[in-house]
Amino acid sequence: MRLFTGLDLPADVTAGLERLLRRLKPTARIQWSPPENLHITTKFIGEWPEERLGELRDALGAIAGREAPRVAIRRVGFFPNPHAPRIFWCGIEAPGLAELAADTDEATARLGIAREDRPFSPHLTLARIRERCDLQPLREAIAALDSLEFGAFEARAWFLYRSTLKPGGSVYTKLAEFPFIKP
Repeated sequence: MRLFTGLDLPADVTAGLERLLRRLKPTARIQWSPPENLHITTKFIGEWPEERLGELRDALGAIAGREAPRVAIRRVGFFPNPHAPRIFWCGIEAPGLAELAADTDEATARLGIAREDRPFSPHLTLARIRERCDLQPLREAIAALDSLEFGAFEARAWFLYRSTLKPGGSVYTKLAEFPFIKP
């Protein structure tokens, strides 16, 4: 099983991002993310044996409870940089989310899962850029947006997801839910 942990988006935020994607999609021939797949990854686990799923759930469930983070979605950008982009993203600001990612990394490392070798950079992947193409129309469409604020919400839980690769793209299934504590 291919697994990761992350936050889900509420329906109203997803709807707003879907409107953004509809506006930007015609400007670039890149691999756009389906709105239903938008999420904030906190830890990519990778392949994990199904017979050890309970062990992983227990390790994640043992991460100390924490207050629900307030998540703001704002700005857009390109990874690794605007000159040779591979990912087009929306930025995430969420106090406490980096600590959750670090705790998840620590808990999964004790099970033998490789630690993250890059700093945590919370984002929503709006599109993947597999081949060089003209992104100037996309940049112009971004510059014409009224705002780079795309929604905010209080996260209610974080999840363990399974990612199943299909011909039309990945399908994500929630395998476990870990609620945040209400302030």
